[in-house]
Amino acid sequence: MFDKLDFTLEKYQELAQKVADPAVISDQPTWRTYMKEMGELEPIVNEYKEYKKTKEEIEEAKEILDAEDDEELREMAREEIKENEGKLEELQESLKVLLIPKDPNDQKNVILEIRAGTGGDEAALFGNDLLRMYLRYTERHRFKAEIIELNDTEIGGVKEAVVLIKGKGAYSRLKYESGTHRVQRVPETESSGRIHTSAATVAVLPEIDDVEVDLNPNDVRVDVYRASGNGGQCVNTTDSAVRLTHIPTGLVVTCQDEKSQIKNKDKAFKVLKSRLYDLKLKEQNDAVSAERKSQIGSGDRSERIRTYNFPQSRVTDHRINLTLYKLDAILDGDLDEIIDGLITQDQAEKMKNF
Repeated sequence: MFDKLDFTLEKYQELAQKVADPAVISDQPTWRTYMKEMGELEPIVNEYKEYKKTKEEIEEAKEILDAEDDEELREMAREEIKENEGKLEELQESLKVLLIPKDPNDQKNVILEIRAGTGGDEAALFGNDLLRMYLRYTERHRFKAEIIELNDTEIGGVKEAVVLIKGKGAYSRLKYESGTHRVQRVPETESSGRIHTSAATVAVLPEIDDVEVDLNPNDVRVDVYRASGNGGQCVNTTDSAVRLTHIPTGLVVTCQDEKSQIKNKDKAFKVLKSRLYDLKLKEQNDAVSAERKSQIGSGDRSERIRTYNFPQSRVTDHRINLTLYKLDAILDGDLDEIIDGLITQDQAEKMKNF
């Protein structure tokens, strides 16, 4: 670990020299690249410098303890050693976390997909609850959300929704939401008061740049049709809605939320690229299944990850055995306690392999 830390410190110092070089400053793209690298290394470097400083203070206090006859000074040295040894242990654990390889997608925008599962109308109503929960979560974190696709029901349910969430670090937090979400409650249509169990699946994909997915336009069939929905002068009057079919995989993406066919097509291609990227990642993950098992929220959508129990106002995340009795707050977007727990567990698993 310390070899890696020394190497990181040397690299940071080299970058610091480069960004101060007038020749590099005049080449703005290169300068920005170096600055970005420095920014990524800076938290590790600062923590390591603090670690080295604390270690030096322990050594100095030990020298005082060995050399001094004054008992008062010796006692002060003992207290300083004890305090700094505790701090040193904390810094070492912190450095381990900082050295865990970062997910290259963490800073990307998110394409979040919600689909009603078993449970009919009740599952669709739960799908709407999940959509609202994630929209409120994005507001709390000052992310920006755009609904790309929405297939709703007459009674206010959501059969399918696709949302683009923009914001730094959006994927790093929302990636743990992939999986099957289960709801237990008494439907409004249930006269006997019997609790029903329904489910919806959530998929969280990083928004992918053009260079990351090799998408041949000849492999995509583009169909345009008239948008349907409530209101709007363009509804049922112009062919603004777009359906993309990726012939090799059979993936289908539709988008009709914009009045412009061009904008709908652009958004649909973003979703298609992200789904293809996710497919590629799943293939890679399947090839290394042992590693995948160690990852929280790996995207296995057959796995039940969370239960929302309305009669008990209870939410349980089964991956970390966390139960919270604040259902209303969570459905209003207060997800941080759960997500922070998942991040901590994920880091702990990765540190075991470190």
